[in-house]
This record gives sequence, structure tokens and C-alpha cells, in this order.
Amino acid sequence: MIDCRRNLIFAGRLILALFALIFPSAVSAQGGASEARLPDYPNQLLWGDTHVHTNLSYDAFVMGNRTLDMNDAYRFARGEAVELRDGRRAKLDRPLDFLAITDHSDLLGAMVDIVSDDSSIAGTKTGSIWKKFLEDGEEAGVTQIGNYITARNNLDDVERNEPFRRSVWEHITKQADENDDPGKFTAFIAFEWTSSPRGGNLHRNVIFRDDAAKANQVLPLQRLISEDPKTLWSYMADYEQATGGEILAIPHNGNLSNGLMFSLEGNEPAAARAKYASTRIRWEPLYEVTQMKGDSETHPFLSPNDEFAEFERWDITDLYGIRPKEDWMLKFEYARSALKMGLEQQRELGINPFKFGLAGGTDSHTSLATADDNNFEGKMSSGNAKPGRWKDFMLGDKEEMYGSKFPAYNWQTVASGYTAVWSNENTRAAIFDAMKRKETYASTGPRIMLRFFGGWEFTSEDVLTPEIAQIGYRKGVPMGGDLANPPEGLSPTFIVWAAKDPIGANLDRIQIIKGWTDQTGEAQEKVFDVALSDDRVLDASGNVPAVGDTVDLTSATYTNTIGDPELVTVWRDPEFDPREPAFYYVRVLEIPTPRWTAYDAARYGDQVDDYVAMVNQERAYTSPIWYEPPSK
Repeated sequence: MIDCRRNLIFAGRLILALFALIFPSAVSAQGGASEARLPDYPNQLLWGDTHVHTNLSYDAFVMGNRTLDMNDAYRFARGEAVELRDGRRAKLDRPLDFLAITDHSDLLGAMVDIVSDDSSIAGTKTGSIWKKFLEDGEEAGVTQIGNYITARNNLDDVERNEPFRRSVWEHITKQADENDDPGKFTAFIAFEWTSSPRGGNLHRNVIFRDDAAKANQVLPLQRLISEDPKTLWSYMADYEQATGGEILAIPHNGNLSNGLMFSLEGNEPAAARAKYASTRIRWEPLYEVTQMKGDSETHPFLSPNDEFAEFERWDITDLYGIRPKEDWMLKFEYARSALKMGLEQQRELGINPFKFGLAGGTDSHTSLATADDNNFEGKMSSGNAKPGRWKDFMLGDKEEMYGSKFPAYNWQTVASGYTAVWSNENTRAAIFDAMKRKETYASTGPRIMLRFFGGWEFTSEDVLTPEIAQIGYRKGVPMGGDLANPPEGLSPTFIVWAAKDPIGANLDRIQIIKGWTDQTGEAQEKVFDVALSDDRVLDASGNVPAVGDTVDLTSATYTNTIGDPELVTVWRDPEFDPREPAFYYVRVLEIPTPRWTAYDAARYGDQVDDYVAMVNQERAYTSPIWYEPPSK
């Protein structure tokens, strides 16, 4: 694919990319020849977390996050050190570019207020109950979380207390505005809507494009109003109409929804189902494909021919650990199957409700946006780094919490993930707009640099230049885009460029995952290995030798003696049928590296049970590019 010029070209591309990462404002302001010719070129790769909880979330507070507030979360994301409850100091190895603090809209800020000296709600019925449990310690508090979730009791005196809720919300919006630093760091106003009917996780992270002046005209929607996502979409529509602002929602990864996240409108008339489809994709342009509670790209049951489908699975139960998972549910929980169902819905209704891009978030409840295996502070503060934490119950020491039949343990949590955005600048408006056009990709943690373009006229010569992106925009569409008007006799071509995290592991391979509906309307999928490291090639059966494994578990180290720092290719779909709608997205795999459990074992001398994963192949997923046949 690439001739002897490859190393020099790679060096040039990597230098440009790294310069853009380190000095984004300089690149934006000064530009180069390509930027001068194309002023709207999204030339900044920005990294952020769209899903972080602080001590304002009741579950975070109860499980040990008593002191780390919003300001600490922003400081940590910007690369500053913060002190943990055990006296240690935590710090990212590199700052993030943006952050959305998404504290739960239910009981928002209530725990912090209840324990304060001048509490306005500690004397209420709900406040007095919670105050006792908080004084009794974390285990008692966990039990009360279960009582609250399952019984939904004692809501009126706090969750219907509008003056209290408004004071908390105005504090949140003020903190976001004060920490927002256009051009350097973006702080989004946001909250998490936590619908969980029958224990099925339908949570959404709701993100505002706007500042406090507009966001303060509403209050965060609570699930006590309704647990139907259509209620949330109505709330969002009302907000935009009333304020002139903009808002979007990112559904929580669906692997704990027990078949609800991508369920269809079943017996409704076609017109109602079409309205549902158009409304859903209007408000939910992205989907959270990876986070601490598992990865939701695909599942071995759904993709039996995908050798990398077995990755950080959470597929035992629902959010509350009560109802067991059944095979039929899986189709309605994972991104790839939803993307395929979207094509089927497009064929039936003329509208695709699941035409979403991909994002990643940590769902950290520690105020710390940690997605690095060697610097992982757990999901809850009770799971902060310490000897033996892998074997602890994720929400404390009490396995029978609110009747859970399937308790989750710390070792199951994942050091994941982040959202990467190709943007014109580091501002709320620019990043939000990139999210809406789906020019995003998700990473399980590593900051892999990645470009993906689709078109009809790309050639192998197009990747023999440092200016791949300029060519990609000029001759095609980026991730999140649509291919249309196929020239007679041509198949779509795709440019993919990936470079390793500058301080991380080499790359194993680039894959393009294709989904399509055949002439019978049946959804299909196939994984194509399009670029391989170490000069490996496909054998006669289409298989690829494994890249190898350099991980040393005794020291939790690896070496970059295998894999490549860069992979790049132009790929043409060899099985294209212009009559069949399709989507294509990229999955980039790193070489094997130590999992956070391996770093803990080496650091603390832990003896970890054999069933605990110690090595992973981290990865990144791009938003898809879609192809729709011309109308007849």
C-alpha cells in the first residue's frame, strides 16, 4: 500500500498532528498552506470526557466522594493535582481539552446540603432519613441507595423543592461558566437524566451548547416526571424553543438496559414509529459506546465471526443486578446491532433512528476523569487505588445491596473511556457542533490519533502526503458523513490514518466494520482487516496472524518492539452493491498492554484470581460513514 516514502511521510504527518495537539491555538491562528485554502478545516483534535460525576451526585457522595467538588473535577481535567480522601494526590499525565460534569438530576446536590451546617433540607423527611444513613457510614448509605432506587419513596419534599433545586443548578452553571476558558479548556453545562424502568439503564447525558444565562431558564429534568425518553426529548425541544439555545443527549452505554436501549416502537402505526425515529435521532446524535461499566460496541453472541468481539463484557444482568440477561436482549443493547437495525428502519420507515456517531465517557463518580490503566482511580471513591481493591464489591462491602442477585466487583470495572472530537477550535460552540455532525470517535483510553474519510475517487497516492485530511475533505466526507450519488461502476473508497498515542502502545491493525441490508432486507455485517502492522498479510483463508504479546505481568510493562506507530491505507469495498444501504466505521486496535488490574498487582503485590483479566487490547471506534442508495 505504501512505498518507500512512508517513513518520511509518517514523520511529517506525526509532527503536524503532535504540533496541533500541543499548540492547537497556534495551528488554528497561523494555519498552513492547506488551512489557508480551506479555512473551515477542522484541524484540532480535542480530547474530553462527557460523563463525570462529582460529590453532587447522591450515589457518588454516599460511596465516599464527600469532598471532591466540581472545581476539583475541572482542575483535575485541566491537568492539576487533587488530593484524594486517603491523602494521596492524583493527576493526569496529560490534561484534557473539555469536560462535561453530568451529575444525576435526581437528588442533585442533596447529600452535600444535608451534611452542611446551614442545610436547607436536612430537616425534611427525606433529609432526616438520609442524614442518619450518612452518619452511619458507607454500608448503610449503600442500602439507602437501594431503598431510594427500588421504592422511589420520600421524593416530594426534596425533589419537588424548586427553590433548593434552582440554587444547586445555578451553582452548577456558574461553576461551568467560570471554568470555561475558550481556546484553552471547555467546560460544558450538563446533567445526567437517570431513567431506569425495571432496572433497565436508559440514562442520558444532557449537554448544553449555551452558558448559564440560557441554561438557568430551565431546571434539570428528573425521572420522577417520567421515565420515557420521549419526555426528555420534549423537554429538550421546549428548551430550544424557549431560549433559542441548543442541547443534545448522549445515551449511556446500553449493556445494562436489558434490551431497552434500542427497543423499537413495536405495535405502533408506521406514522408514529416514523415520528419516534425522527425525534430520537434529532436529539441523540451520539452514543456512548464505552465506559467504566463495560464496552458496548458488539458482543460475541451478535458477532460470532468477529475475533475481537470479546472485550470488557458486562452481560449478566441489568443496572441493579436483579434481572438476569437473556440472549434476545443483546440485540437491543450494542452499537453495531443498533446501527444495523437503523438500516432496517430506514428501509421500512424512510427514517433511521439509530444513525448515531460514537463517543466515550468514564462515568467516573470520583470527580476524576481517569481512563488510563496505569492511573485508574475506580468508578467510586470506595474503589480508589489500594491493595486488594480488585476483589471488593463495586459499591462497597455489602453484596446483598437492595436485593442484588448479581453483584458487580471492582475488577470488572474498565479504565475507559474518552471522546475525541475534530473541531475548528476549543470552544463550547465548536465542540458541540462537531458532536452534532458526528465528527467524533471513542477511545477506551489511549489517545490514538485517527482520521476516516469516505469518497468515490480516493487513490493510493492520496495517503502519500502529510495533508491527508485536506484531501479527505476535498474529495469525500469525514466520519459522521453520508456518501451519495455513486458514480456508475464505482465502489466507495475510504482513507484511514491512525497513529499511536504519543506516549502509548504501538498499533496492531486497522479494521473497517461494514453493516448493510441485503436485497431481502436482512441486516448483515463483516469485519475487514485493511491495514496490518509488522508487514503481516492475510492468509488464504482471510485470517491474520496475531500481533504477539510483550506484556510482562510481574512488572506490568510492555515494549513497542511489535506493532507499528502508524497505519494508513486507502481501501475500496470489494463487495459493494449500489442497491444496498450500508454503514462503515473504523476500529483501531493497539498491541496488548497491561490492564489496570495488572498495574495494581505489580504495585501492591496482589495475588489476583485467574478469572480476572490482566491484559487488554485497547481500541478506538470512529463514528460511521453511511451510504444510502439513490431514490428510485
